[in-house]
Amino acid sequence: MSDLLRALGIRGIEGIRDIDGGIVAAIVAAIGAGGKKSLLYAIAAAAEGRVAWTATVHTPKPPARTGIEIEVAPVASLLERAAQPSAARVRAFLQPSAKTGRVAGIEADDVERLHAAGDFDLTLVKADGARMRGIKAPRPGEPVLPPTTARVLAVVSAAVLGRPLDERVAHHPDRIAALTGLEPGGKIAPVHFGRLFAAGEGALQGTGRKPVTVVINQVDDDERRAAAHDAARAILDAVPGLDRVVLTRLDRPLEPDRAVVEIVARGVQ
Repeated sequence: MSDLLRALGIRGIEGIRDIDGGIVAAIVAAIGAGGKKSLLYAIAAAAEGRVAWTATVHTPKPPARTGIEIEVAPVASLLERAAQPSAARVRAFLQPSAKTGRVAGIEADDVERLHAAGDFDLTLVKADGARMRGIKAPRPGEPVLPPTTARVLAVVSAAVLGRPLDERVAHHPDRIAALTGLEPGGKIAPVHFGRLFAAGEGALQGTGRKPVTVVINQVDDDERRAAAHDAARAILDAVPGLDRVVLTRLDRPLEPDRAVVEIVARGVQ
């Protein structure tokens, strides 16, 4: 199994629990900011079996370089197409949109219908938006998760550490400020990651009791790795229910074997 899938807690795609009790993630959703789409592309490249790629929000289409077959149609047609044979291993299912350069997602319940219609081994879901920023605080009603989501991947970017909290790096910086105590324009530090993830209306809002893996992405050099490691420790200290934070670099999402930089686990220094 891919190191990336193992690190994220996606232990298999057979639709049952592993023999060692690990959670098998048939539907995996990515939320947050700083690399959700790249993470989902990397998972699709690493996974075995037949994979569906979709969203519950607006999104750009997967780029051609991913090799993902793209279906854009109303949801009833998508469900019919999902049941039809295809030579493609990874298929994207999205709806038309009037927004330039973007397509629409499908309803959360329809994700489950899609997964069943296509008898997919794994369905990947982009479950919120961040307008290409590196950190976000969700609005009310976000994220939009399918009810049977087996694992949520909560993403944030290491590139925002040390940067001023403003609209250049943050989606809803005013909400982040209110949740973390950081003044607008103040420098984002590891402690603010911890506060954002611990807040009830923060980065893990709406995940409920679903299993979560936090991913700090864009750990592209040693300096960022040191800061990201400190941020991961701050998150683990602030959120007792988490067992790990995975540091990644996804500048080459079609090479998932190089994606994992470090796994920061609870109780391991």
